[in-house]
Amino acid sequence: MVLDNLGSSLRGSLDKLQGKSRLSEEDVEEIVKEIQRSLLSADVDVSLVMDLSSSIKERATEEEPPGGTSARDHVLKIVYEELVGLIGESTEIPLEPQTIMLAGLQGSGKTTTAAKMAWWFSKKGLRPAVIQTDTFRPGAYDQAKQMCERAEVDFYGDPDEENPVKIAREGLEATEDADVHIVDTAGRHALEESLIDEIEDIESVVEPDRSLLVLDAAIGQGAKEQAREFDDSIGIGGVVITKLDGTAKGGGALTAVNETDSSIAFLGTGETVQDIERFEPNGFISRLLGMGDLKQLSERVERAMAETQEEDEDWDPEDIMKGSFTLKDMQKQMEAMNKMGPLDQVLDMIPGLGGGLKDQLPDDAMDVTQDRMRSFDVIMDSMTEEELENPRVIGASRVERISRGSGQDEELVRELLQQHKMMERTLKQFQGMGDGDMQRMMKKLENQGGGGGGMGGMGGLGPFGD
Repeated sequence: MVLDNLGSSLRGSLDKLQGKSRLSEEDVEEIVKEIQRSLLSADVDVSLVMDLSSSIKERATEEEPPGGTSARDHVLKIVYEELVGLIGESTEIPLEPQTIMLAGLQGSGKTTTAAKMAWWFSKKGLRPAVIQTDTFRPGAYDQAKQMCERAEVDFYGDPDEENPVKIAREGLEATEDADVHIVDTAGRHALEESLIDEIEDIESVVEPDRSLLVLDAAIGQGAKEQAREFDDSIGIGGVVITKLDGTAKGGGALTAVNETDSSIAFLGTGETVQDIERFEPNGFISRLLGMGDLKQLSERVERAMAETQEEDEDWDPEDIMKGSFTLKDMQKQMEAMNKMGPLDQVLDMIPGLGGGLKDQLPDDAMDVTQDRMRSFDVIMDSMTEEELENPRVIGASRVERISRGSGQDEELVRELLQQHKMMERTLKQFQGMGDGDMQRMMKKLENQGGGGGGMGGMGGLGPFGD
């Protein structure tokens, strides 16, 4: 995730305050220096870093912690609030008919972002269309067309036309039934005058309601000039940060937001069309600090379960809470988990499981876990319908047959069966729970995520309430 190193280094510094009720000047100095080092190494502009660290130092020194609040939680609250203030509010994206134009340099991820945004709008009940006007980059038309087919959204482009302004005009006419028009423009390797002229001509034709600047999370200090040029030319109403699934620094993108006096609209978190999030500052900073993001997690779970049910209309996830839990149910749950995205991103959203806990895991731990899930899926594909519905019939001879058929070790087959038993026992504890019991359990989970002091997760208010 963007600025991930900042999160891990901050958690390390804050852990040194464990057990303290008051802060010394040395404590404050150490934390402020850690913040400065982390932000500068993430390519955040120097002036922004100094302003932020100065505010944190002043508040940590002068503000008295509320009664019963530890020094660690007090500083965590200050850092959280100041980081949210630095990033600012999310760009307003109304769910209504509109035209959005995307700008950015070549390689920033505009074409992928256009399809992802269209998919996102389609899931909100609107009919989007992508208009591809990039006549400069070879393969831009084919890439955009394929991405839109995967997203199952309308697409317009003309590989034989060399005039991008004409494509934009005809694209709007051809997709006039769409609610949301997303216009993808050409990029260049640098801020050439021809790029600026072209995008200004396209803007005059499409008259976008908002123009979004698409930035690779690894943009670095070059983001400052890029953001200023595009803002002077067409006016930037928001920023999309892409490629957050890698080890990108991301600070340059934050600098660009500050430079254009705009905000962040979307985050690109992976390679598929579903890997996009609306930017929510509270949840974003909470994940960064290892405190979870239940709102984003809930959205992913609901979407993944609905998509899994669409593919198999006979399977209803609500039945799990009423009757027996079969291997078939377990397989569908795993399918839904795969649709939620990479496991490390999902863990980041769970209070108490992301952040600090992940810091202690080996770098390849998530890969091993995902490989194990894939192996389980292969094993279940080698089972009969009877075995999936009633795993208790699986004895030694069947384990041997399933192992041969799936190409997996017998030990792994037994591990799958044991995992199913554990999940079945856990679900039986939930069956019969009333809404009040569930709410109390979720409240307990949230409070555990924030490091004590009743400052855990989320619910739209951020980890510290409103």
